[in-house]
Amino acid sequence: MKTNSVSLSRLTNVAALACALVLSGCTSNLSGVATPSGLTVMHIQGIVHGGQQSLNGAHVYMYSPSTSLYGGSGVVASAGTDSISLLTNVPGVTISDGTNFYVTTDQAGTFNIDGAFACSPGTQVYLYSVGGDPQYTGYGIPTGNNPAATLMSVVGDCTSATPGGAFPNATFISMNEATTVAAAYALAGFAIDGTHLGAPSSLSGHSLALTGLANAFSTALNLVNQTTGLPAATTTAAGSSGTVPVKLINTLADILAVCINSTGSSSSGCMTLFENAKNSGGNQATDTAMAAIYIAQNPKAHVSTLFNLATNAGPFQPVLTAAADFTMAVTYSGLNQPYGIAVDGVGNVWVTNSGLTGANANSVTMFSPTGVVTAGCGACSGAHYTAPIGIAIDSGNHPWIASSRPSGGYYLTEITSSSNSTSTNIGGSLDAPQAVDVGSEGNIWIANTGANDIIEFNPNTQAATTYTGVPSPQSIAAGNGNQRISSAANFPLYSITNGASVAVGELDNNPDLISPLGIALGQSSFLFVAGAVRGGGSLTETNPSLQAVVSNDSGIMHFDDPQYVAIDGADTVWVTNFASNRLTRRSGTGGVSNLSAGGTLNGPEGIAADLSGNVWVANSGNDTVSEIVGLGTPVVTPLVANLLSPYSDPASQP
Repeated sequence: MKTNSVSLSRLTNVAALACALVLSGCTSNLSGVATPSGLTVMHIQGIVHGGQQSLNGAHVYMYSPSTSLYGGSGVVASAGTDSISLLTNVPGVTISDGTNFYVTTDQAGTFNIDGAFACSPGTQVYLYSVGGDPQYTGYGIPTGNNPAATLMSVVGDCTSATPGGAFPNATFISMNEATTVAAAYALAGFAIDGTHLGAPSSLSGHSLALTGLANAFSTALNLVNQTTGLPAATTTAAGSSGTVPVKLINTLADILAVCINSTGSSSSGCMTLFENAKNSGGNQATDTAMAAIYIAQNPKAHVSTLFNLATNAGPFQPVLTAAADFTMAVTYSGLNQPYGIAVDGVGNVWVTNSGLTGANANSVTMFSPTGVVTAGCGACSGAHYTAPIGIAIDSGNHPWIASSRPSGGYYLTEITSSSNSTSTNIGGSLDAPQAVDVGSEGNIWIANTGANDIIEFNPNTQAATTYTGVPSPQSIAAGNGNQRISSAANFPLYSITNGASVAVGELDNNPDLISPLGIALGQSSFLFVAGAVRGGGSLTETNPSLQAVVSNDSGIMHFDDPQYVAIDGADTVWVTNFASNRLTRRSGTGGVSNLSAGGTLNGPEGIAADLSGNVWVANSGNDTVSEIVGLGTPVVTPLVANLLSPYSDPASQP
């Protein structure tokens, strides 16, 4: 198969010519296009190609996600998940397929939407192409339409109601396999296929869904260069410096290219791709964008067969030499023994730096959803942050951090802004606190490990209540009036219900509960407990009252010193394994598997899921944080918001 019909330099020249010749100025406005009041128009143009070959006659659509229902893994496509077509009827520019409008590409793969679209401010927008002649035997030599060739590229946020201001940084857009991979992974928590993508942002009580969706679109733009269509070595957001897995994106792009640069579904490349790219229900993909989405949602399935489709002769280089799975992780550095991790209601990720010496020691780092570190955060460090470990975020999006080592005492600190924080030693009662959580009543619950007790702190009155009789508490999961605690002593689990005295869970002699460490509440308040044993370990599920074990998974096959637990909006449980540098996934139906996170994990400790379906892991071994893109299902953040109106259950979807 030839892959050099059109060189990248030629594509760049075509892009430049399209910008210079098709329009008199790339940002000029098209007059005379009727749009609804309050909507915006602007020129959008670009190029569609498979590998390095242009797709001639491809149909390019412009969509925004449904605002009625969630898409995502396991969701069946319906009218409520239909993406919304944004192209308008402009003679000479758009063509109707009987339902939606599209524009076509020319022999060089270029297209020009001109101003033939309308979008409302705040709408997330993407392009989707269907078919086209890949000209795989040579540029200008017809080889026939390939209807299985579908591609995606994120445009971004429609930002302004001012004409010409909708997409100020997106006047030329490349569509290829790499942009499709980026979109598929970033939007995996919302996507069923290329034309069914959504979040219920228009429904009452689901405003967080819009935030999560917007962050997901920004993540897609963070992975590839929108103009060239090539993977970015580092994340593209201004001020962000994450390491992008270029070789993985190239490998996946080459896998798709085998089908795109072919005769279509009956070709061996397409057949192999579709037979091995399946959704959670076992249904095969029928086009390349769908295949990319299915791979993103099921990154451990049929890895070897799919991997063998990519070769060193593929159009995207360099590629991986081996792959344990297809999980995609962006790595952010500049930390110091990161430990605890939590996500706020905007999607910002807060990480405690527990290192005692060196840059960023004894501090907290905040990453934006695209990995931009908050600059000049004077409130993120200071004398009261000695070896911080535990962190939790309240309903006002204020982080609470406990210092685990003394510096004139132990302290609990609330960050109220980048320049303001308030610390208290709670009357000197803190002693080596390990974990922090926020209850539905708004109080801060602290696992006070050194004193063998639990402290409930009221931020409004500054009053504190101490609950004794919890030896060596490790983690705490605050619920609706019921706090669960793990202990490293004889009795592994404890609870405090509605302010009553500490109760011992009736599982003290249960062999499934060995060395419990991290705990988290799943849907219906079932508790998941990580048993931290080197050379093995376990994940145990108990009923809400801690009276019975519901399920248990254990052994070296899946666990090796498991540490902490996070649960996403599909009740999928995620566990970090400190010794094996792996991530364990337990699905809502009970299936357990291990994932490599692209080999980025190193001494993983804290873990958190976010509003967009990403999973974040703190790597204490190499001072980094891994953002595992699109691996999970969007979940309400901060965690306490799951317990408050309009939500009422842990691990809710936004």
